[in-house]
Amino acid sequence: MLQRKLYLKAKQDKTFKFYVLYDKIRLEYFLWEAYRRVRANGGAPGVDGVTFDRLEKSGLPEFINGIKEDLANNTYKAQAVRRVYIPKANGKLRPLGIPTIRDRVVQMSCKMVIEPVFEADFGENSYGFRPKKSAKDAMVKIKTYLKEKRTHVLDADLEAYFDMIPHDKLMIAVKQRIVDKNVLSLILQWLKSPVIDSENRTTGGKNNQLGTPQGGVISPLLSNIYLNLLDRIIENPRSEFARAGIRIVRYADDFILLGGHISDKISDQLESILTRMGLRLNKEKTSKKQLWKESMNFLGFTIRWARTPFKGSVNKFWNIFPSKKSEKKIRQSVKEILRISLHRKPAVYVYKLNTKLRGWVNYFKINGVSQMYTSIS
Repeated sequence: MLQRKLYLKAKQDKTFKFYVLYDKIRLEYFLWEAYRRVRANGGAPGVDGVTFDRLEKSGLPEFINGIKEDLANNTYKAQAVRRVYIPKANGKLRPLGIPTIRDRVVQMSCKMVIEPVFEADFGENSYGFRPKKSAKDAMVKIKTYLKEKRTHVLDADLEAYFDMIPHDKLMIAVKQRIVDKNVLSLILQWLKSPVIDSENRTTGGKNNQLGTPQGGVISPLLSNIYLNLLDRIIENPRSEFARAGIRIVRYADDFILLGGHISDKISDQLESILTRMGLRLNKEKTSKKQLWKESMNFLGFTIRWARTPFKGSVNKFWNIFPSKKSEKKIRQSVKEILRISLHRKPAVYVYKLNTKLRGWVNYFKINGVSQMYTSIS
């Protein structure tokens, strides 16, 4: 398989640069597989208003062939991104950029080709939006570090990370592996695509120097490529972090540092590194904790040094389980499904309920989650 070969080559030679990848992105079977994945992810239409149903009625072969020809002739141009806002749990709104289905297919094909190259470089403590890695794996690693007495934690929050990534520095990181000018041109097009909001106001464009649309298929990979620089600095055996016994666990732009002690010097050094990267910590949401004294929420889980539930026992253990906020969210989702499906056939809401609950259970399926089933029923 092509992806396996790319991964192995990148893994074997950490300095190898890939000069010829664009021809793989426009392979017909890659484009068909990219469409299948984009279709499975669903999502709303972009600025052109074209839906999956409309594409499939008008003819998918023509759609795929059109993309293939545009890529072959170097006439492909990324369209503007449609901006919508989705509510957050704290009442604020999160901006989401929705590319057209056509652009999502090309982004997916590109991702399928270049992701194995960068996967060979990513650290083992990075878990977000990566093949065969999950939030559960991140929590298991955190538990391992806690058992090693790394109970002092810096819970970091990056301020508007996806909006702050500097294009020039990101492209330097990309070019450490990819030097195919056509692939680089595609990535720059997506980074600099204009953004159109609900009132048809346009921002961004070719003069834009920051950010990657949160909602684009390629954005999670690009965000991991950039933050891999931070991972490498912290995990470098000669770094101040490593000498202090500090470990990082990162899920996309959410990360924590764990150690036997986290000094102000370590905190200042982290902030200095992020500043050089063009990023900044959200001071209101970034905090230090001593987990043997207090609990912490991370990725929807609660981590707590707890007493065993057996009568007469004085033993304590690291308990990781779904947070109260996560429980509340799933209950609200269940209520909403039941409300919307009230006058529909039972099979409809049974299917929707099973899908929602199965996803919730799969996300939280580590030790501790079983006690939560009763509380959300």
